[in-house]
Amino acid sequence: MAIRVLAVGRKHESWVLEGISRYEKRLKKPFDVTWQLIPHSSREGDPARKEESERLIPRLAGDDFVVLLDERGKAIDSPALSRTLLQPLEHSRGVTVIIGGAYGVDGSVHARADFVWSLSPLVFPHQLVRLILAEQVYRAQEIAGGRSYHHD
Repeated sequence: MAIRVLAVGRKHESWVLEGISRYEKRLKKPFDVTWQLIPHSSREGDPARKEESERLIPRLAGDDFVVLLDERGKAIDSPALSRTLLQPLEHSRGVTVIIGGAYGVDGSVHARADFVWSLSPLVFPHQLVRLILAEQVYRAQEIAGGRSYHHD
């Protein structure tokens, strides 16, 4: 099992790709990450949210542990994130992290999420969220392995 990221939007910009690659090279099973980019809607507001959510839901396996990134979600520290990701992986469940589009996701995606996680109450550009997520997965791996990357 591994961690899969479903991200609504365009391909990684070069500066983001460079940063993500830096962390991905260090990731080892079960913390390795795969990315699936979902095209964003040409609509705005609720119609965009609905259309993008309809593209996300079919990509979720029934037994996936789904983490939804949302600024209104629960704020946790890095050790808690490490435990949150490791627990389903240790039980042979895949982890899917969802980064919604500019208008977020609809209730169907929220209902399917096992955990709604807030990086911050601030709203970040999606490209930056991808880079932060890659670093946090690497940090979670290092915490789970008892290595010294993370300092309390």
